[in-house]
Amino acid sequence: MLASKPDQGRQVIKPLGVGGGAFRPNLYDAVIFLLVVGVFVLVAHGFREMNAPAIRLSTEPVTLDVARLPEYALRTTLRMFAAIICSLVFTFVVATLAARSRKAELVIIPALDILQSVPVLGFLTFTVTFFLRLFPGSVLGAECAAIFAIFTAQAWNMAFSFYQSLRTVPRDLDEVARHYRFSPWLRFWRLDVPFAAPGLIWNTMMSMSGGWFFVVASEAITVGDTTVMLPGIGSWLALAIQARDLQAVLLAIAMMAAVILAYDQLVFRPIVAWADKFRFEQQAADSQPHSWLYDFWRRSRVRPHVIRAAGSVADRISLLPTPLTSPPVRPKFGTPSRTGERIWIAVLLVLAGYALWHIVLYTRTTLGVADLRIALFDGVLTLIRVLVLIALASLIWVPIGVWIGLRPRLATSLQPVAQFLAAFPANVVFPVAVVAIVSLRLDPNIWLSPLMILGTQWYILFNVIAGASAIPTDLRDAAALFRIRSWSWWRKVGIPAILPYYVTGALTAAGGSWNASIVAEVVSWGDTHLRAEGLGAYIADATTAGDFPRVVLGIVVMATMVTACNRILWRPLYRLAENRFRLE
Repeated sequence: MLASKPDQGRQVIKPLGVGGGAFRPNLYDAVIFLLVVGVFVLVAHGFREMNAPAIRLSTEPVTLDVARLPEYALRTTLRMFAAIICSLVFTFVVATLAARSRKAELVIIPALDILQSVPVLGFLTFTVTFFLRLFPGSVLGAECAAIFAIFTAQAWNMAFSFYQSLRTVPRDLDEVARHYRFSPWLRFWRLDVPFAAPGLIWNTMMSMSGGWFFVVASEAITVGDTTVMLPGIGSWLALAIQARDLQAVLLAIAMMAAVILAYDQLVFRPIVAWADKFRFEQQAADSQPHSWLYDFWRRSRVRPHVIRAAGSVADRISLLPTPLTSPPVRPKFGTPSRTGERIWIAVLLVLAGYALWHIVLYTRTTLGVADLRIALFDGVLTLIRVLVLIALASLIWVPIGVWIGLRPRLATSLQPVAQFLAAFPANVVFPVAVVAIVSLRLDPNIWLSPLMILGTQWYILFNVIAGASAIPTDLRDAAALFRIRSWSWWRKVGIPAILPYYVTGALTAAGGSWNASIVAEVVSWGDTHLRAEGLGAYIADATTAGDFPRVVLGIVVMATMVTACNRILWRPLYRLAENRFRLE
């Protein structure tokens, strides 16, 4: 069942003040206090710089001065965490609506399919000017544009993961929640979030790493005549690549690795250790993930006070007369009346047709049938690349992910390594790719393709690890007892357990590969430029030229192809995972 497991061998901490004892901080309290103060100072300094006058972007341009690199790393990290917080709020609201309401699902899921296919440059093209006008005379406008761009590289993966988890909540837990008449608010925090926690945490880590992949595009923004260079590791990398400064590129990689290691130890590893108690199983696992910071927190004497205060606030919020605390109703996983659903679908089709007609009116003034033919042909080329790369990545990473996920200690050890590999920006590989392709006279249409999957293949690995880690211990023991091995184990245990997670990973990896085609089909190293025919190159060229009708055409073609692939391939797999391979 879904419940907190006892922490074996852990110190039992009594509430402070029991027996008349006064609060006496210990060494662990001092460490926690210093960490909190240090983080607060860094965040305050970073936000002060983010709200500086816009003139500083020109008076203090980005340079390759090594002394400025730590400051740039701080600014980039704050943008990443601001975006991940927004993505988490977005996930809780949007994915819950999609899982609970059939009508909302008909709107939200296709919208997510389309939004994850829209490239970062596509969002930047139409949002940079808006944010700059929203905060005139302040760096905050450009900062919001960068944060929004990073958000668009993070949110969809997390939303799909949470939606998949809500759709596969075991029926017996659902019956218990309804039997005890949980309010929607109480059900959300006591059942939905704990059950989805393992997969959501791994996907949050993947989204955090995925944001690094597009950090260059989000901090070094060029849209037509508008150029913005925000202080950060991304803009440092863009400047180093333009100057062909290999030493500066290596310094950026080293700093990025240090930042990833820091937030892995201070944020994600403690969360993974804490969330292990929410695994869906009947017995405790043989080994549990550990975190030195989480152990410090458990041994600190201020912890009971903080937990008691947070619990009191949560209880008061849950009692507020909001829609979330309305009388409990049965979660709406079923199908509404066919007539109402058909009317709703008809309304959506009319609205979609209306929007499409306005897009046609906007593009037909400067573009013709020949331009549409070119965009479709480029889209087919990119589609072939994406499908081939996803198939190859699945063959490689699914077995490896299951092998890692079944070994919690190994998964914990490899966690920062996997995050670093997932965060490794494709731009860093451009010099090697360009030199190799030019010197060996290779075809860019073939050999630039691996750059598309370089950052997105990790969606598959992270989700498969999460799925394998969530296999209940009693199920593993039963398989071992009955000597289920080799292909029989995969057919009866492995594939059913990881399929919902794999579908989420493969779907977001495919969408991310389409997105990555923007930077992977057009690469450069100094004055050497290579281009692969495809929709990504089409959109990148149009964005650089400020040709907005072609940008719109390219995005519409990409969104249409991604949505069609999701409906034909990934949605049926989702339904299969929900109906046949659901843990009960």
